[in-house]
Amino acid sequence: MDEDLMPDEHELAREAERDTFTAQLQNMVLESEDVQEFLTGLVTVAAQAFTGPFGDVFCGITLLRPRSMITVASSSERAQQVDEVQYGFDDGPCLRAARDGVMIHIKDFLSDSRFPEYREAIAGYGLRSALGIPIRLDEGASAGLDFYSTEPGTFDDKAIRVAEGFARDASQSLRLAVRVAKLTDAATNMRAAMESRTSIDMAIGAIMAQNRCTQDEAIAILRRASSNRNAKLRDICVEILNSLGQHTPVTTHFDT
Repeated sequence: MDEDLMPDEHELAREAERDTFTAQLQNMVLESEDVQEFLTGLVTVAAQAFTGPFGDVFCGITLLRPRSMITVASSSERAQQVDEVQYGFDDGPCLRAARDGVMIHIKDFLSDSRFPEYREAIAGYGLRSALGIPIRLDEGASAGLDFYSTEPGTFDDKAIRVAEGFARDASQSLRLAVRVAKLTDAATNMRAAMESRTSIDMAIGAIMAQNRCTQDEAIAILRRASSNRNAKLRDICVEILNSLGQHTPVTTHFDT
């Protein structure tokens, strides 16, 4: 075989490493008890894939939902800290990747003019380069896979392709996590509404019994009290039930 066509030894080594990490991810899918455990394992493996000749590399996953942003998984406490610095400025390479759906690559913070305030804030962490890879999610949420390195120029074209592979591995699990969270939020809100309705119904009944009035008259009394005291109707009802020695319902007739 022509020597010019012989595979580069370093390239073969990196291919072997990628195969090793792929096998690790497959094992994690099978062994993880929940999505959180898998995502934490994934970012830990992702950080290990670059740490070594590339300096210290740490990794996190940022999830953006309406009115909230959070690091849902991180390879270390340091990774979570530098993610949270971005949240303070509401901007940074990884937040922008998640919001705009485009890769953001900082080859060297010392020479890159983007994100000047963030760059100054994270100077004490010794960061020199960063990579934000967008993760595609369902409508209403977005995410980014965040890589940080203590060395400049860590993320070349091959490294970026590897990072994009980790983002694809994370996307399905993160989609599932977001859907579960939405269902949980909806169930919590529904339960709160049911409990509020039950408290109001019980208070109306108590007022009807005490004042020998109709349901409409009892509701009018509650609304006047709510307006005069500038308090929520449910809170007024809870006070009435407590004054009568009845506890706020913790279950409703909707519960099974």
